[in-house]
Amino acid sequence: MNGRSTNIGDSKKLLGEEVFRHIGAQIVDGTLRPGQRIRDTEVAEELHVSRTPVREALQRLERLGLVTMYPSRYTEVTEVTPTVVEQTLEFAGYQAGAAARMSLPRMTDEQRAHAAGLVDELLTSGEDDSRISNSRWAVFSYLSCHSGNAQHRALIEDASIALFRNLGDWRVPEEDRERMRRIYAEFRAAVLRADGDEAERLVREMHYV
Repeated sequence: MNGRSTNIGDSKKLLGEEVFRHIGAQIVDGTLRPGQRIRDTEVAEELHVSRTPVREALQRLERLGLVTMYPSRYTEVTEVTPTVVEQTLEFAGYQAGAAARMSLPRMTDEQRAHAAGLVDELLTSGEDDSRISNSRWAVFSYLSCHSGNAQHRALIEDASIALFRNLGDWRVPEEDRERMRRIYAEFRAAVLRADGDEAERLVREMHYV
């Protein structure tokens, strides 16, 4: 009896997560544009689910700042303003720095070597902004996964939708690219010697915090 209840609860949780990821992905890829209205009844019908997981998903997205809910009316996708970009960059800098600080002392030599290889992708990305963005995420998601801190991993997993959406068009200023490449190289060295303090400092520099 208890096992059955747990399975049902897990099923509902999975369903809500799928709806959350589905709507979030549409916001990130631009299918749902800033200012566009989302009606929970329409989403529920599209996904063949009840309105409950849709409302729960929208509430989670509102907490991340991706939508604004107007009770009994509709939900609206928010704009990505310069302030939103600045705040998201600050959040990313502190969280990625914390991931580096926690993970490096806990990782094996092989894992640190793998992380350094991911940083190499940053160093060889040239002027390809999309590749730079993807390489950054690959580095810091790997470090977060090896942070040894479940709460941190859960926070980053949820926040990843907001990070992708809000920083999707952010680019390192042209005049600062050479300095940033030097920071990447110094960060790679800090990763290999398991220097969490220095890695954290450099990560914050990457994000201008």
